[in-house]
Amino acid sequence: MILQIPNVLTPEQVADFRKRLDTAEWIDGKATAGGQAIKTKDNLQLDTSNPTAIELGNLITQALSTNPLFVSAALPLRVLPPMFNKYTGGGTFGTHVDNAIRYIPGTGQKMRTDLSATLFFSDPDEYEGGVLTIEDTYGTQEVKLPAGHMILYPATSLHRVTPVTSGARVSSFFWIQSMVRDDTQRGLLFDLDCSIQRISQELGEHAAAEQSAVQLTGIYHNLIRQWAEV
Repeated sequence: MILQIPNVLTPEQVADFRKRLDTAEWIDGKATAGGQAIKTKDNLQLDTSNPTAIELGNLITQALSTNPLFVSAALPLRVLPPMFNKYTGGGTFGTHVDNAIRYIPGTGQKMRTDLSATLFFSDPDEYEGGVLTIEDTYGTQEVKLPAGHMILYPATSLHRVTPVTSGARVSSFFWIQSMVRDDTQRGLLFDLDCSIQRISQELGEHAAAEQSAVQLTGIYHNLIRQWAEV
Protein backbone atom coordinates (compact mmCIF):
# COMPACT_ATOMS: atom_id res chain seq x y z
CA MET A 1 0.00 0.00 0.00
CA ILE A 2 1.25 3.44 -0.98
CA LEU A 3 -0.55 6.24 0.82
CA GLN A 4 -0.32 10.02 0.75
CA ILE A 5 -0.85 11.62 4.15
CA PRO A 6 -1.63 15.32 3.76
CA ASN A 7 -0.89 18.11 6.21
CA VAL A 8 1.27 16.19 8.67
CA LEU A 9 2.64 19.61 9.54
CA THR A 10 0.91 22.98 9.32
CA PRO A 11 2.20 25.69 6.93
CA GLU A 12 3.55 27.56 9.95
CA GLN A 13 5.44 24.49 11.13
CA VAL A 14 6.82 23.87 7.64
CA ALA A 15 8.08 27.48 7.44
CA ASP A 16 9.78 27.14 10.83
CA PHE A 17 11.34 23.80 9.87
CA ARG A 18 12.67 25.22 6.58
CA LYS A 19 14.16 28.25 8.30
CA ARG A 20 16.04 26.04 10.72
CA LEU A 21 17.05 23.44 8.13
CA ASP A 22 18.35 26.10 5.73
CA THR A 23 20.90 27.22 8.34
CA ALA A 24 21.81 23.73 9.58
CA GLU A 25 25.16 22.04 8.99
CA TRP A 26 24.75 19.40 6.28
CA ILE A 27 27.14 16.50 5.66
CA ASP A 28 27.68 14.10 2.76
CA GLY A 29 24.84 11.57 2.68
CA LYS A 30 27.30 8.79 1.85
CA ALA A 31 28.38 8.88 5.49
CA THR A 32 25.25 6.92 6.43
CA ALA A 33 24.99 4.75 3.32
CA GLY A 34 25.47 0.99 3.27
CA GLY A 35 27.58 -0.97 0.80
CA GLN A 36 24.89 -1.03 -1.89
CA ALA A 37 23.55 2.49 -1.40
CA ILE A 38 26.94 4.24 -1.29
CA LYS A 39 27.37 3.56 -5.01
CA THR A 40 24.16 5.35 -5.99
CA LYS A 41 23.64 7.94 -3.22
CA ASP A 42 24.48 11.59 -3.88
CA ASN A 43 22.80 13.93 -1.41
CA LEU A 44 23.30 15.81 1.85
CA GLN A 45 22.03 14.83 5.30
CA LEU A 46 21.98 16.11 8.84
CA ASP A 47 24.03 14.03 11.23
CA THR A 48 21.71 12.05 13.52
CA SER A 49 23.40 13.68 16.54
CA ASN A 50 22.76 17.19 15.24
CA PRO A 51 20.58 19.04 17.83
CA THR A 52 18.39 20.50 15.08
CA ALA A 53 17.77 17.03 13.64
CA ILE A 54 16.89 15.63 17.07
CA GLU A 55 14.52 18.46 17.98
CA LEU A 56 12.72 18.57 14.63
CA GLY A 57 12.54 14.78 14.53
CA ASN A 58 10.81 14.75 17.90
CA LEU A 59 8.26 17.28 16.62
CA ILE A 60 7.52 15.07 13.61
CA THR A 61 7.08 12.01 15.81
CA GLN A 62 4.69 13.93 18.06
CA ALA A 63 2.65 15.10 15.07
CA LEU A 64 2.39 11.56 13.71
CA SER A 65 1.28 10.14 17.06
CA THR A 66 -1.94 12.17 16.82
CA ASN A 67 -2.47 11.78 13.07
CA PRO A 68 -5.39 9.31 12.68
CA LEU A 69 -4.65 8.49 9.05
CA PHE A 70 -1.03 7.59 9.81
CA VAL A 71 -1.94 5.52 12.89
CA SER A 72 -4.65 3.63 10.98
CA ALA A 73 -2.43 2.89 7.98
CA ALA A 74 0.85 2.14 9.75
CA LEU A 75 -0.32 0.58 13.04
CA PRO A 76 3.05 1.71 14.39
CA LEU A 77 4.96 -0.21 17.01
CA ARG A 78 8.25 1.70 16.68
CA VAL A 79 9.20 4.78 14.66
CA LEU A 80 12.86 5.42 13.91
CA PRO A 81 13.78 9.02 14.82
CA PRO A 82 13.27 11.02 11.60
CA MET A 83 16.33 11.95 9.57
CA PHE A 84 16.74 14.83 7.12
CA ASN A 85 18.18 15.09 3.63
CA LYS A 86 18.70 17.63 0.86
CA TYR A 87 19.10 17.09 -2.86
CA THR A 88 20.58 19.90 -4.96
CA GLY A 89 23.03 20.44 -7.81
CA GLY A 90 22.23 17.17 -9.56
CA GLY A 91 21.87 15.19 -6.33
CA THR A 92 20.18 11.84 -6.76
CA PHE A 93 19.70 8.41 -5.18
CA GLY A 94 19.66 5.44 -7.53
CA THR A 95 17.41 2.42 -7.32
CA HIS A 96 17.75 0.66 -3.98
CA VAL A 97 15.86 -1.18 -1.26
CA ASP A 98 16.00 -0.07 2.36
CA ASN A 99 17.80 -2.11 5.00
CA ALA A 100 15.52 -4.61 6.70
CA ILE A 101 16.87 -3.93 10.22
CA ARG A 102 18.02 -0.65 11.73
CA TYR A 103 19.27 0.39 15.17
CA ILE A 104 17.41 3.05 17.13
CA PRO A 105 20.07 5.68 17.96
CA GLY A 106 21.19 5.82 21.56
CA THR A 107 19.40 2.63 22.59
CA GLY A 108 21.09 -0.24 20.80
CA GLN A 109 17.58 -1.56 20.14
CA LYS A 110 16.89 -3.14 16.78
CA MET A 111 13.75 -2.55 14.75
CA ARG A 112 12.36 -4.07 11.57
CA THR A 113 11.64 -1.61 8.77
CA ASP A 114 8.17 -2.46 7.48
CA LEU A 115 7.29 0.99 6.12
CA SER A 116 9.27 3.86 4.67
CA ALA A 117 8.15 7.48 4.92
CA THR A 118 9.19 10.73 3.25
CA LEU A 119 7.88 14.05 4.57
CA PHE A 120 8.41 16.93 2.15
CA PHE A 121 9.57 20.44 3.15
CA SER A 122 9.98 21.82 -0.38
CA ASP A 123 7.02 22.52 -2.64
CA PRO A 124 7.15 20.91 -6.10
CA ASP A 125 7.69 24.25 -7.86
CA GLU A 126 10.83 24.94 -5.80
CA TYR A 127 12.94 22.37 -7.63
CA GLU A 128 13.24 20.46 -10.90
CA GLY A 129 13.51 16.67 -10.79
CA GLY A 130 13.72 15.04 -7.39
CA VAL A 131 10.83 12.67 -8.06
CA LEU A 132 10.50 9.75 -5.64
CA THR A 133 9.85 6.77 -7.90
CA ILE A 134 8.48 3.66 -6.19
CA GLU A 135 8.23 0.28 -7.90
CA ASP A 136 5.05 -1.15 -6.44
CA THR A 137 3.20 -4.43 -6.94
CA TYR A 138 0.81 -2.60 -9.28
CA GLY A 139 3.48 -0.73 -11.26
CA THR A 140 5.72 2.29 -10.85
CA GLN A 141 4.43 5.34 -9.00
CA GLU A 142 6.00 8.80 -9.08
CA VAL A 143 5.69 11.03 -6.02
CA LYS A 144 6.34 14.75 -5.62
CA LEU A 145 4.17 16.19 -2.87
CA PRO A 146 3.51 19.67 -1.42
CA ALA A 147 5.47 20.76 1.64
CA GLY A 148 4.02 19.32 4.84
CA HIS A 149 2.65 16.23 3.09
CA MET A 150 4.05 12.72 3.52
CA ILE A 151 4.20 9.52 1.49
CA LEU A 152 4.04 6.15 3.26
CA TYR A 153 5.03 3.00 1.38
CA PRO A 154 6.34 -0.55 1.95
CA ALA A 155 10.03 -0.61 2.80
CA THR A 156 10.34 -3.71 0.63
CA SER A 157 9.78 -1.57 -2.48
CA LEU A 158 12.55 -0.70 -4.90
CA HIS A 159 12.68 3.10 -5.11
CA ARG A 160 14.86 5.99 -6.24
CA VAL A 161 15.06 9.79 -6.33
CA THR A 162 15.66 11.33 -9.75
CA PRO A 163 18.36 14.01 -10.10
CA VAL A 164 17.51 17.48 -8.82
CA THR A 165 18.63 19.72 -11.69
CA SER A 166 17.70 23.07 -10.08
CA GLY A 167 16.58 24.29 -6.69
CA ALA A 168 16.69 22.15 -3.57
CA ARG A 169 14.55 19.23 -2.42
CA VAL A 170 14.49 19.13 1.39
CA SER A 171 12.70 16.36 3.25
CA SER A 172 12.62 14.06 6.24
CA PHE A 173 12.82 10.30 5.88
CA PHE A 174 12.37 7.51 8.38
CA TRP A 175 11.07 4.00 8.93
CA ILE A 176 8.30 2.37 10.90
CA GLN A 177 7.98 -1.08 12.42
CA SER A 178 4.31 -1.96 12.31
CA MET A 179 2.45 -4.20 14.72
CA VAL A 180 1.35 -6.04 11.55
CA ARG A 181 4.36 -6.83 9.38
CA ASP A 182 2.47 -8.15 6.33
CA ASP A 183 1.58 -5.36 3.90
CA THR A 184 -1.52 -7.14 2.57
CA GLN A 185 -2.91 -7.76 6.05
CA ARG A 186 -2.12 -4.18 7.04
CA GLY A 187 -3.91 -2.91 3.94
CA LEU A 188 -7.00 -4.97 4.72
CA LEU A 189 -7.11 -3.60 8.25
CA PHE A 190 -6.77 -0.05 6.92
CA ASP A 191 -9.63 -0.54 4.46
CA LEU A 192 -11.78 -2.06 7.20
CA ASP A 193 -11.04 0.79 9.59
CA CYS A 194 -11.90 3.38 6.91
CA SER A 195 -15.19 1.57 6.21
CA ILE A 196 -16.11 1.58 9.91
CA GLN A 197 -15.43 5.32 10.12
CA ARG A 198 -17.55 6.03 7.02
CA ILE A 199 -20.48 3.98 8.32
CA SER A 200 -20.32 5.77 11.65
CA GLN A 201 -20.17 9.21 10.07
CA GLU A 202 -22.72 8.76 7.28
CA LEU A 203 -25.47 6.95 9.22
CA GLY A 204 -24.95 8.55 12.62
CA GLU A 205 -27.33 7.43 15.33
CA HIS A 206 -29.29 4.95 13.21
CA ALA A 207 -29.61 1.75 15.28
CA ALA A 208 -28.82 -0.65 12.45
CA ALA A 209 -25.77 1.38 11.51
CA GLU A 210 -24.54 1.35 15.10
CA GLN A 211 -24.91 -2.42 15.27
CA SER A 212 -23.06 -2.88 11.97
CA ALA A 213 -20.28 -0.59 13.12
CA VAL A 214 -19.92 -2.51 16.39
CA GLN A 215 -19.79 -5.84 14.55
CA LEU A 216 -17.21 -4.57 12.07
CA THR A 217 -15.16 -3.07 14.90
CA GLY A 218 -15.18 -6.48 16.58
CA ILE A 219 -13.89 -8.10 13.39
CA TYR A 220 -11.21 -5.42 13.08
CA HIS A 221 -9.87 -5.97 16.60
CA ASN A 222 -10.04 -9.75 16.35
CA LEU A 223 -7.95 -9.61 13.16
CA ILE A 224 -5.42 -7.41 14.95
CA ARG A 225 -5.30 -9.97 17.78
CA GLN A 226 -4.55 -12.66 15.20
CA TRP A 227 -1.95 -10.74 13.17
CA ALA A 228 -0.26 -8.26 15.50
CA GLU A 229 3.14 -8.67 17.10
CA VAL A 230 3.70 -6.49 20.16
